[in-house]
Amino acid sequence: MIRREPVLPPEFIYPVEDWRMVEREFVPALLSQTESIFATANGYFGMRGGFEEGTPAYEHGTFVNGFHETWPIPYGERAHGFATTGQTIINVPDGKIIRLYVDDELVDLARTPVLRYERALDFRTGTLDREVLWETPTGKQVLVRSRRLVSFAERHLAAIFYEVTVLNAEVPIVLSSELVQHPQPRMLGEDDPRLARQLDRSVLIPEARQADKYRLLLGFTTRSSRMTLACGFDHILETACECAVEQEKSDEANRVVFSVQATPGKPIRLTKFLTYHTSRTVSVGEQLDRARRVLDRALRQGFERLLLTQRQYLDDFWHRADVEVSGMHSRAQQCMRWDLFQLLQATARADGAGVPAKGLTGQAYEGHYFWDMEMFMIPFLVYTDPRAARNLLLFRYRLLDAARQRAREVSQKGALFPWRTINGQEASAYYAAGTAQYHINAAVAYAIRKYVEATGDEDFLRRYGVEILIETARLWYDLGFFSERRGNRFCINSVTGPDEYTTVVDNNTYTNLMARENLRYAADSVEILQSTDPLTYSELVYRTGLSPEEPKDWRRAADAMYIAFDEALGIHPQDDGFLNREVWDCAGTPADHYPLLLHYHPLVIYRYQVLKQTDVVFALFLLGEDFTMEQKRRDFDYYDPMTTGDSSLSACIQSIVAAELGYRTHALEYWKYALLMDLADVGGNVKDGCHIAAMGGSWMAAVYGLAGMRDRGGKLSFKPRPYVERLRFALAVRGQRLEVHIENGSVTYRLRGKVELTITHCGETLVLRDGEAVTRNLAERAEAMDGFHDRDSSVMPPRIPAGDRGDPTGPAAKSPAKHRGRPPGEGTR
Repeated sequence: MIRREPVLPPEFIYPVEDWRMVEREFVPALLSQTESIFATANGYFGMRGGFEEGTPAYEHGTFVNGFHETWPIPYGERAHGFATTGQTIINVPDGKIIRLYVDDELVDLARTPVLRYERALDFRTGTLDREVLWETPTGKQVLVRSRRLVSFAERHLAAIFYEVTVLNAEVPIVLSSELVQHPQPRMLGEDDPRLARQLDRSVLIPEARQADKYRLLLGFTTRSSRMTLACGFDHILETACECAVEQEKSDEANRVVFSVQATPGKPIRLTKFLTYHTSRTVSVGEQLDRARRVLDRALRQGFERLLLTQRQYLDDFWHRADVEVSGMHSRAQQCMRWDLFQLLQATARADGAGVPAKGLTGQAYEGHYFWDMEMFMIPFLVYTDPRAARNLLLFRYRLLDAARQRAREVSQKGALFPWRTINGQEASAYYAAGTAQYHINAAVAYAIRKYVEATGDEDFLRRYGVEILIETARLWYDLGFFSERRGNRFCINSVTGPDEYTTVVDNNTYTNLMARENLRYAADSVEILQSTDPLTYSELVYRTGLSPEEPKDWRRAADAMYIAFDEALGIHPQDDGFLNREVWDCAGTPADHYPLLLHYHPLVIYRYQVLKQTDVVFALFLLGEDFTMEQKRRDFDYYDPMTTGDSSLSACIQSIVAAELGYRTHALEYWKYALLMDLADVGGNVKDGCHIAAMGGSWMAAVYGLAGMRDRGGKLSFKPRPYVERLRFALAVRGQRLEVHIENGSVTYRLRGKVELTITHCGETLVLRDGEAVTRNLAERAEAMDGFHDRDSSVMPPRIPAGDRGDPTGPAAKSPAKHRGRPPGEGTR
């Protein structure tokens, strides 16, 4: 297969800047993609990056994390244990709209000539800034400057500063500030299961409306899920011009209309404060009271105060989370920081919720939470914002009773976390690539272990984690059995692993390995709790009905876990039947037939050796100590050519394992694709929202891949690769700060903390002390590093999918790579 590069934007439109994503020309063809790329959010609520004037627009979107409607899942044929209730995040009333009329004519980018234009998402200020100079057909020039933010400090607050200056004429100006319930702008594609179910405006039942000159508040209840919403706005108007204000109401929108007689050179400044509040239990009246208090505080403090707290929050974030990189690609630094900023926008104030696959940038995947959180986001959060990681794990704990109920629904013991959910109920209608992915249980257990070992938060483990571990271990023990035909090895049948092009199989290697980890960690944790904290152990036994024999059973199952190995090929089969299938002809498949799931019946795909994303290779990374270097090399070499990359979650893992094996070209190519997943629109679907997990994966590819970090048993080790000129990042480790700086063929470790930290560098034990720098030359140790060689000149290059999509010209320009997708009704992000 021909490898093609992602098509990157021309720099005169989208300049390369390390701290901003900048657009210097409005490109209508890229409108849909840029609405996702320029989105603003704080983890609680978010707004797509459409223009304040309301037009042109691809799809207006304002979303509150976890605020959803429910609906009965239709089936042609039902079966016992099928999910019954779907959940879809709601596109709530849009408060960002400020329509601009000059001489009673609507001004918008699609119809009014533009003399100057710049829009920028600033990663340091946390604002979306824009400057546009319009010229009307009568020659009147109007300069608009706007600045939008969704506050990290004030969870329920967003603000827009909108300044209009007429430069060369006296003219009537109207600013119509609106709260709009947009109709669905398009029918969501029935042939693309990634897109959301269409919900009309009637899903929100109006309950209250309160208006007072510049202020408007609305209250709603959802029709089926019975959640409550309060939203509204207030304003500060600053102008020396004559002005009148009135409120208007229609079926679609509520407006505060400012009519101003503008004079040349005198700016009209409107600051709009927005607030959103949702709940499953609180009444609309209480929600409206909370909204009023937020707006009152915002008016007292003003926009400048919001800017200050936003900058302070981001200063702290970048101190903790920044990754500096050079020597790879001209946009690498810009892409890396955009990825990190989007991770922040998806997680910062999620607090009591999860993180949707698209964050709050689009409605695709229904706003559901998947295993993405644990496997691709929590590693980043554990080492940059442990509090946020803890909150996500607490969210899983709060869903534990629902997971117990789900296990009973599928006739199993313990707890089964849903493959996709918002409220804790399973919302996956396609069981083969949904319910059958039991490995989500192991993902939750794995994340608990990673968090506890990195932070030392044993209190979390005692109070919450062990209970989750007990119930997930029970599920595995009940799901599997000791097979006489396999020499009494513990086997787990009829499951689906991470690769969704191979479903409902026996002994998926990834699943069995991760289940073994879950079982052992559960047994260890219970036994340690029993010996160190008898009171908490007794309470746990009371809550869970734990018997003394269960941990022994789990350990027996873990020790006897069946892990297949093919002696002839020297590889680990993905599952019992995988190697019996015909190998898919990837090279002979037309480029426009990817992703496969949109062009072939699932049964066709399931009959072949072909992967949607890494499966065994993912296990090579997560559980590397269970494999020899030669086994890793053979497994990677076998599975890599048949991995289509139809999932956005694949390239980052391929990059990590390639780096460990010393495959320099592969490691850098796959990392590049992870970085560019959205900004080059590698999947062809960024219009529907950003791939948040892939952004976590780009951080993982830098830290676990190029820096070679591994973290097992609370111990850190590094095998850095001299693949880029410079790589610098910091890690939060048990309340201390570890700085890692790779540059010019050497690596420097520096600890900021008062307690000594022992790490391993390329097999050498290093003891780090506060403020002391320890430097090692990578060139001197390269030959001693296991597996350090490069196969790139002798074998097929990494399978970066190909396929021409036209002539893209923007930051979301469609790459010629295969776009990512998901199987019917399911898939990975």
